[in-house]
Amino acid sequence: MNSEPSVTEGVFSDWSTRRWLRVGVATTLVVLAVLGSLGGWAMWRNTQLTAELVDRRSPTLIEAIRVEEALVNQETGIRGYGLSGRTDFLQPYQQGVAEEKAALGRLRPLVKDDAPARADLAEVEKLAGHWQERIARPIAQAPAGDAVKIATARVTEGKTTFDALRRAMSRQQDHLQSERAATTHRLRQSETLRNWMFAVIALVIVLVAAVIFEGLRRGVTGPLSRLSSSARDVAQGRFDRSITVSGPADLRMLASDVESMRRRLVEELQFSEASRRMLDEQAEDLKRSNTELEQFAYVASHDLQEPLRKVSSFTQLLQRRYGGQLDAKADQYIAFAVDGANRMQSLINDLLAFSRVGRVLNDHQTVDLEGVMSRSLDNLSVAVEETGAAITHDALPTVVGDATQLGMLWQNLLSNAIKFRSPDRPPHIHISAAREDGMWEFAVSDNGIGIAPEFQEKVFVLFQRLHTKDAYPGTGIGLAMCKKVVEFHGGRISIDPDYARGTRVMFTLPVATAGTEVAEGETQP
Repeated sequence: MNSEPSVTEGVFSDWSTRRWLRVGVATTLVVLAVLGSLGGWAMWRNTQLTAELVDRRSPTLIEAIRVEEALVNQETGIRGYGLSGRTDFLQPYQQGVAEEKAALGRLRPLVKDDAPARADLAEVEKLAGHWQERIARPIAQAPAGDAVKIATARVTEGKTTFDALRRAMSRQQDHLQSERAATTHRLRQSETLRNWMFAVIALVIVLVAAVIFEGLRRGVTGPLSRLSSSARDVAQGRFDRSITVSGPADLRMLASDVESMRRRLVEELQFSEASRRMLDEQAEDLKRSNTELEQFAYVASHDLQEPLRKVSSFTQLLQRRYGGQLDAKADQYIAFAVDGANRMQSLINDLLAFSRVGRVLNDHQTVDLEGVMSRSLDNLSVAVEETGAAITHDALPTVVGDATQLGMLWQNLLSNAIKFRSPDRPPHIHISAAREDGMWEFAVSDNGIGIAPEFQEKVFVLFQRLHTKDAYPGTGIGLAMCKKVVEFHGGRISIDPDYARGTRVMFTLPVATAGTEVAEGETQP
């Protein structure tokens, strides 16, 4: 069988499917762990830069600007108060002092880990403190008239000092703006790196999935599909196709086991075929033998009729003509000969009827068992009248079969029930019928002498008798003929072992279905 190259060839040829899966899963987990670590680092880096920008750089710049605004408000208020002497100009100054204090309180923690920013803030605070010490507080604390004089005297110093403070604050904000811009730039670079990294991770995951899929296809599903296809070929009867599969070691071993099973099946089929041919030959020989035996029984029975009729006629003629003229011994011998000829005649007739069942009598039609029962009772009317027999029956169905054979069945069963009656009571016979599981179940029950359990199978064997001919006349063919008729119609017959008041013969006949019924006009009367 041709197959594509397998990933397990060469040094990996001894690897099993479980080992391949373990290695594949472990490799995949390692790759995913590395990729997850890289992705996590990228996310952490991006988060750190975002936090630095949002939580430190931007707030630092904002608070530095607020410090500047607070100092400008202070300078404006002091300058107005120094020029006009009006105390309402001190309100912006006082508000600016409060805002400066609050802004510096927020700014100092933000720059504690940044040396350049701390240096810039220290310079701003130094210059602001010098301006406030030399200019702002003396003017703010002086009365209106003195405040104007102090402001006029120190106008040049105040302008120089505050300009230096302005330059310091400008340098501070420039540095902070530069740091914020650098952080923003690094954040954008981190976002770009993060996006590229996630794109690479997605690509690697797709590649790993493709490699896993292809590995499973080549190493597991492909060999399994080829093995399944080969197994289906064998299951469909193509036993000439050998099974060879490449792949992991355990799959190759499984294929070897299936191949061994295929060879065993081939051997068993060859043996079965030889046995079947032998059985067919034996069945054909048995069929031919049975046909020949039936033909022989029919021919022998038929050909014995004429010489036996001649013997019987002449012995009866001897008995009529010379009866009483010879001695008693001669009369006894003649009686023996006449009785033997009559019994032989009866035996041949029964044997001839038995051989005809299924061979000559084979006319399947819809048969009304009520009519068959009525004719059987008419034929047995003399015996019924002499014995005082009471015969009852349930409503009998219509079946498909041979009317003549079914008539023989009823007549033999009823005549046996009358013949083997109990000597101390008249015979009572009842025929029951019930439908169950697609079959009609019949039972012929009597109150006669019964049949011992050890003889309940033997009575259906040809020529088997349980009593002498003097006690009960007959040839021993009756129940054997009943069994042959019932089995010919697809039923079964037996003696009920649990019936103790006499004998109950049970037999079954198939229910007439729509496919087996013939036209109403063909129904037997």
